[in-house]
Amino acid sequence: MSVSEFVASRIRRRTMGIVLVLLAAVGFGTIAVFGTLATATGLNNPTLLTFRFALATALLVGYLAYRGDAAKPSGRRLPAMVGLGLAYAVLTAAFFRGLLSVPAGLATITLYTYPVYVFLIGAAVLDERLTVRKLVALAVAVVGVGLIVGVDAAGVDPMGIVLVSIAAMAYAVYTTGSRAAVETIGADRLATAAMATTGACFLAYGLATDTLFLPTTSRQWAIIVGLAVVGTVVPILLFVNGLRFVEAGRASIVSTIEPVVTVLLGIAVLGERLSPLILLGGTLVLVGVVLIRSGEPTDDRVVSASE
Repeated sequence: MSVSEFVASRIRRRTMGIVLVLLAAVGFGTIAVFGTLATATGLNNPTLLTFRFALATALLVGYLAYRGDAAKPSGRRLPAMVGLGLAYAVLTAAFFRGLLSVPAGLATITLYTYPVYVFLIGAAVLDERLTVRKLVALAVAVVGVGLIVGVDAAGVDPMGIVLVSIAAMAYAVYTTGSRAAVETIGADRLATAAMATTGACFLAYGLATDTLFLPTTSRQWAIIVGLAVVGTVVPILLFVNGLRFVEAGRASIVSTIEPVVTVLLGIAVLGERLSPLILLGGTLVLVGVVLIRSGEPTDDRVVSASE
């Protein structure tokens, strides 16, 4: 193979990877919209999320079996997988509870501050170096969050913002822990474990509180299947396969389109309206996230399972 052919092949592979990651971000961007639509059909969170994660887990286990990688985790790996799954359960519970009082687009923008918390955890616990770029990024993102939280014109419930912020912190814990575990467990198996553990948590909660019920309408089932397939399984697999062709650092920046997709879908599907100051705050958050992520290592293989 000539040098020009090699370069052209690398460009094609990278382009393919970017397209796959971009499609994954679009899929993840539908989650908050599905969650808002579910509430309108009478689905409560324990029911929606129990069936979502049950179906997603079954599909992902089927995918792993097809690949010949569905072996039971060893005793040494199981505690880490369950612990990360519990962190994911916390972020999911807080995010979907926040969706009851916060517009889908605003909730996703707020959740997307999680790289800021990842950075803070890394600086405090992992002794990661503080650079000028990251400090500027942190300042920009904090100003953006301040604009979002301080705006009352959109009638946003502050408690909803607090809940979604808790979800972002839990997502940071999940992401930081995943970075340590992904090399020995694998990104797709780690995501499957998170789905299974989260589903079990919501099943237990639904049974304990007597809030779990069997959906009865076609619209309810359509939302559950759409959330499990379009918002969960398909984007996870697209992201995993996209990482075969593009560096994870570049993929994480491409994924920043996710909250943009949610905002646009919220306006088009849900009729949401965001004030100019909230849009400005959201833009600053995304700029801060891109600046932070642009300095991340390119070998980071953590799969974003989103909310």
